[in-house]
Order: sequence, then structure tokens, then C-alpha cells
Amino acid sequence: MSWTQGPLLGFDTETTGVDVDADRIVTAALVRRDASGVHVQTWLIDPGVEIPAGASAIHGITTEQARAHGADPVVALEEIADAIAEALLSDIPIVAYNASFDLCLLDAELERHGLPTLPQRTGRDTMPVIDPLVLDRHEDRYRKGKRKLVDLCGHYEVVDPGSLHTADVDVLATLDVLDKIVTRFPHLAALDLAALHDYQAEAHRVWAEHLTAWRQGRGLTGPGPEPQWLARRREDASTVPLPVG
Repeated sequence: MSWTQGPLLGFDTETTGVDVDADRIVTAALVRRDASGVHVQTWLIDPGVEIPAGASAIHGITTEQARAHGADPVVALEEIADAIAEALLSDIPIVAYNASFDLCLLDAELERHGLPTLPQRTGRDTMPVIDPLVLDRHEDRYRKGKRKLVDLCGHYEVVDPGSLHTADVDVLATLDVLDKIVTRFPHLAALDLAALHDYQAEAHRVWAEHLTAWRQGRGLTGPGPEPQWLARRREDASTVPLPVG
């Protein structure tokens, strides 16, 4: 049976910004899709810092709302990490759009609060993970245009189930986009989860190296993308992930 039959556990966060090491999770969602249907868990978290106006404009959560109604980050992060680790140990793949950002940010948050990271909880690298961004970028590499989640929803004709930039809606859209990608590129469904994980790691490495070479060829300075998938560039905490569009 193909991994496409499930179960799958979708994951997304909305945050105070895009710096993996410095920014905080404001909302998070886990959506399990299996034979019994769709099961959604969401969290509103008090990040303990001011939420910039630009971030609030995207996800709709203000500092005041988070302080008044948000959960203690230690409690919420423990719940989120436990659920993800349990899935990983059962070989249930985590599906996340631009997974490097969300999973690396989660580990940074866990470290900040003195909690075990995902690798510490599972005793191995964080896997299996499925990232529709990595798959789309590799399988349809010559397509022009942006590749944000909203762009892929349009390209693959996924009906937007609500307003994007709320974590639970983004997860549902991500799972639907993944379905469309696998339908269009059915060889992905034939891979087992370990092979699919390695396939994406290599696809990300190739993309990162090509983008770095392109930047260098045009004299662009500053760090390019991290070539290792799902890895934080720990030697430079100021490095932020490149936009996906």
C-alpha cells in the first residue's frame, strides 16, 4: 500500500517573523488525515515577545490577543512536539509546506524553553517528512512564477478552504496540494517513505546548489540557501530562510 493512503500528519505554524533562531511560534496546527477522516488540533500561544505589526497583518493575531488568550509556550510546545514525535516513531510522515522553516523553528523554540528537540525525542533525524514545496520545485522545475502556497493552490486548482495564513487552513491546503502533485507525478507514490525522504533531501540539495551558483554568477552577496534539507545554519543565527516565492 502506498503512503498516499495515509495516515498523514500535516503541520504548520504562524510566527512573529522568519528568523528560525530568533522568532517565535504564535499559532500552530496539526491535521491528521487517515481512513477515519480529518482530525484538527490548533494552538494559540503567547510567544512572550511583541508580535510585529507586519506579522499580525499576515496571520491576524496581535500581541494583546496572544497575551490574553494564548497558552504557556512550554505547555503548548510540549504538546506539539510530543504529537509530532509520536507520529514519526510510528512512521507517519509529517507534511509541511517549506518544512525546513516550521520544523527548524519548532526545534529552536524547544531549545529556548529547555525542552527536548524532535531528534532528541525520537533518537534519530526528523523523518519521514514530506514537503510539497520541495517536490513541486523539483518535479516541475522549469515552470515560471512564484511558489508560495497560495500560488500552488492556484496552479494545482486546489479550492482554498478558507483564508490562507491561518495555520489549520494552510495545513489543509498543503495536504490537498500534495494530493495533486502525486496525481500529476505518480512515481512519487511508488516510493516508500524512506526513499521519498531521501529523494527530497537530494532534490533540495540540487536546488540549493543551483540557486547559490546563480546568485554568485550575478555577484549577489550574503548567504545562499542551506544545502542540507531540514537543517539550521547554526554557525550564523542571523541567517534567515529565503522566501519561497
